[in-house]
Amino acid sequence: MEIDGKTKLKLAVTGAVSGLLNGFFGGGGGMALVPLLRGWVGLEDGKTFATSVAVMLPLCAVSAAAYALRGGISLPAAWPYLLGGLAGGIVSGLSFKRVPPGLLRRAFALLILAGGVRSVLR
Repeated sequence: MEIDGKTKLKLAVTGAVSGLLNGFFGGGGGMALVPLLRGWVGLEDGKTFATSVAVMLPLCAVSAAAYALRGGISLPAAWPYLLGGLAGGIVSGLSFKRVPPGLLRRAFALLILAGGVRSVLR
């Protein structure tokens, strides 16, 4: 993929949207990032998911730092999720190439749908 000026602008806007969502909702920036990278920027499926993960790391770190400075993080509650997330990240990173992109898209869509329904019903 060639990155010209127009694509750089799209990538910057996509990152800003993802960062805003991540900051406001304590996560979820990747839910916007994946469809934007794929549909608006034109990244291919395999690179879309991997790029989203790479982008979310610093966005999550910045959001976590902002929450930590305001005393909004419970480290005792976070540690089990961090350890589980680390294990899940390793497993998914190692098996990513074996999962068909179409299956990833459908699973991602179902995850977004389930999250939306759960949020509305709460």
